Amino acid sequence: MTEDTFFESPSKKSNIKIQIVTKYFPAWAKIIVPRAKKKGIKKVGYIDLFSGPGIYKDGSKSTPVFILETAINDPDLREMLVTFFNDKKLEHFQSLQEVINAISGINSLRYQPKIYNMEVSEEITHIFKQTQFIPTLFFIDPYGYKGLSLELINSAIEGWGCDCIFFFNYNRINQDLNNKKVLEYIDSLFGKERANHLREEVKNKQPEERELAITEAIKDALQDIGGSYIQEFCFEKDDAARTSHYIIFVSKNKIGLNIIKDIMGNLSSSRPQGVPSFEYTPPKVRQLSIFDYENSRPLDDLQKMLLDEFAGQTIKMIDIYNQHHVGKKFISKNYKDALKNLESQGKITVNPPYGQRKKRKGEVTFGDSVRVTFPPK
Repeated sequence: MTEDTFFESPSKKSNIKIQIVTKYFPAWAKIIVPRAKKKGIKKVGYIDLFSGPGIYKDGSKSTPVFILETAINDPDLREMLVTFFNDKKLEHFQSLQEVINAISGINSLRYQPKIYNMEVSEEITHIFKQTQFIPTLFFIDPYGYKGLSLELINSAIEGWGCDCIFFFNYNRINQDLNNKKVLEYIDSLFGKERANHLREEVKNKQPEERELAITEAIKDALQDIGGSYIQEFCFEKDDAARTSHYIIFVSKNKIGLNIIKDIMGNLSSSRPQGVPSFEYTPPKVRQLSIFDYENSRPLDDLQKMLLDEFAGQTIKMIDIYNQHHVGKKFISKNYKDALKNLESQGKITVNPPYGQRKKRKGEVTFGDSVRVTFPPK
């Protein structure tokens, strides 16, 4: 698919990407806006550096429209949201202007959207580095990877309340890792030293090993710039059981990670034992995949981890979750299900016990404040 045909109609993958961003944005705003007000901050922001034309050729809305409609329908965001949209292609920029101007209620926003026609370059990154941002959600979605750099992501997450969601074109990056024509772009994404190490590391590796090395390298790079909380969502190719690209979330705030994991988890193609795969696999590819996640028992694995890692401790459910879930595929519900299973098997002691807890929809709950005692090893 070329960049020109990409915007004919949204693919299933594009719809999932749109949902990740547009579901996270209002959840992020719900947390950030009240805290910003307490700090005396009167604005919050949304920045999209590769916005596209705003609408697909079949009339479907793209991310900028959904974001602005969310703001129009929210009293706080109508008064506080500052938006910055950009696309380097003139026809996309012109279309985006027309589409945004035609949104019903757009004039009700206190701060009208700013729309630019610039190439994302080192100059923009430098400007951003010198800018003290209001709390802002950044969406960085290049068609390839040119313009995406570690410095840009660093500037995006540096300020309080700032999170970043970006497109990581694994297929292209994997192909171009040793392409001398684009070394500078690869180096700017991973950092030169790490990129050179990665080139050596992946030599003669099998595809799965290469992918693991590349994804670990980008996560290590993000952690080095302060991105403590990272969650990736994988997209398989339409015609092969291989990765096409990732959507990666990075933040300095654990609350954002909790929210994005629930969103991405619900959009996953597979959820064996209720544990999300954090990937989209086209149906035909799913049948061919040699990694049969559907037949795994991840909840059983979680139960064993908890018995081992919290042995001899008495601890609240929410603290178990917060201490354990970072860097793992498990969501909050998985921990509650695992603990309920261990309780029913008599392997842990719970206070309040099963018979004294509330029911919801006929099922006994396992609240965040429930205390769990694990037996010693």
